[in-house]
Amino acid sequence: MWHACNPKTDDDLKQCAELGKSLSRMSQPTILVVLARAEEPMHGYMIVQKAAASPMFGGKKPDPAGIYRTLKKMEEAGFVTSEWDTPTSGAAKRMFSLTDEGRAGLRRWIDALACYNATIEELRQDAANALGIPLPSQPVCLGHE
Repeated sequence: MWHACNPKTDDDLKQCAELGKSLSRMSQPTILVVLARAEEPMHGYMIVQKAAASPMFGGKKPDPAGIYRTLKKMEEAGFVTSEWDTPTSGAAKRMFSLTDEGRAGLRRWIDALACYNATIEELRQDAANALGIPLPSQPVCLGHE
């Protein structure tokens, strides 16, 4: 379903803000998924790249500053740890890893997302009822079928 709603341009994103593509709260589960899949610590730029490929961002690069802010909050909450990788040549990079608490947090997100989904479906039905129309089975975004 999300593929029908992925904004392709910045103009589409502005017109489709109501689709939830800019929900900053969804950055956290997205980052947790990226780190849970990683076999070794990842630097922030790689997390941004992997997040862009996630269903939440649909190929559109998320704001790197927002991802770094979320990583900082997640580190403060104990969901991730970080350490500096200081190679002999090149710039130092902060490397992030998922903690056991982060894995537990991702597990809690699985349930929270299911609850969000149920609530959104109720709201969709209420909106269709308010308009006196049947609930559309497929989304129509930006006036495109």
